[in-house]
Amino acid sequence: MDNIDPDKTTIPEKKDPYAALRFAEFRSFLTIRFFLTFAYQIQAVVIGWHIFKLTKDELSLGLIGLAEAIPALSFALYGGYVADKSEKTKMLKYILAAMFFSSLVIFLVTLPAYSSRISESATVWVMYSMIFTIGIARGFMGPTVFSIMAQIIPREHYANSSTWNSTGWQIASVGGPAFGGLIYAYYGVSVTFFLILVFIALSFGCTFFLKKQPPQFIPKENIYKSLSEGIRFVFGSRMMLGAMSLDLFSVFFGGAVALIPVVASEVLNVGPEQYGIMRAAPAVGAVLTMLIMARHSPMNKPWRNLLFAVTGFGISIICYGLSTSFYLTLVFLFFEGVFDSISVVIRSTIMQLLTPENMRGRVSSVNSMFIGSSNELGAFESGLTAKLMGTVPAIVFGGSMTLFIVTLTWLKTKKLVPLGLKEIHAPET
Repeated sequence: MDNIDPDKTTIPEKKDPYAALRFAEFRSFLTIRFFLTFAYQIQAVVIGWHIFKLTKDELSLGLIGLAEAIPALSFALYGGYVADKSEKTKMLKYILAAMFFSSLVIFLVTLPAYSSRISESATVWVMYSMIFTIGIARGFMGPTVFSIMAQIIPREHYANSSTWNSTGWQIASVGGPAFGGLIYAYYGVSVTFFLILVFIALSFGCTFFLKKQPPQFIPKENIYKSLSEGIRFVFGSRMMLGAMSLDLFSVFFGGAVALIPVVASEVLNVGPEQYGIMRAAPAVGAVLTMLIMARHSPMNKPWRNLLFAVTGFGISIICYGLSTSFYLTLVFLFFEGVFDSISVVIRSTIMQLLTPENMRGRVSSVNSMFIGSSNELGAFESGLTAKLMGTVPAIVFGGSMTLFIVTLTWLKTKKLVPLGLKEIHAPET
């Protein structure tokens, strides 16, 4: 069982919904995340629509996720090791620089002067290769961001900071797809990618408002022993391992949101403007839910609430797949975001509370292997099943498998369901 010191993790009785925002560095951190997420969401919308426009192949959408997931998973453990032993702010700057470079290359190949000289297939593969590069950066991003956030916020405000961090992410996820869809529709792909570069540059500029974050871990053994220490810790924590596994499989099979370009163009027969709204709908639901959770934490019965949230997520996916109405589809996508946001806050708070300071990078890297690329792997699964089964059957299958996974998890973890936050115990390290 996990072993948390209740005196250190209890949320104060008088809850201040703005507690985390009172720290200047955390506000800078949120700004960095906002601009980067805004750019990333625009890029996801444009790349998905543009590649499908060029290829007319559902599998090409799945390959986008695979191109990012493979390097993200491959570098995740090493990224955690480097994050633990490095100065975090400098590392974050290197990561953002790599993402800026990748987006710059995509911008260049979409310019009329360049795109007229190379074939459409060559353009697609250049985009895939830059997505691969972004995936490498992501392998280092997750552990670095997780470590920075833990060092700039006191332990007693972890739950509140997780809520605001997720809220900022979701707000960017609302504006990004809608903004990207509109700009792409009216001004084209090149202008859209230029704006993406602007937002990444703004994110990079905000890193200079962060103080240096010195390493909390000095390696005294070889890298393999250091990495195995993080893996053993995660597998020794029943609730952390369960939360990671539940998210991995539910999002893997529930990754049908990646098929929105196909649903928009072939099922609902709508254009890029409506597509951008569809991409934003889950984030709208998530933002509203996050604002509610800032005052009403879902951590009173974390495991029970997590199971409920993933169940709602699976049902929403099934309904989204069966819908033939644009507005009804928006409703189901909205609720997908509602339930997913609850899951995110519970899982991230559990991780922050259970992880020792000197292992945050390595534990986060294990989490990245479980969760960080589950969306991309889920996108590949959805693209592949859509190719084999058809779009609607693939979405319904994914949602049904999510419900199967949560049922199986409930049967395996019944003892965790009634536990409150104070009753969670972590293994000795």
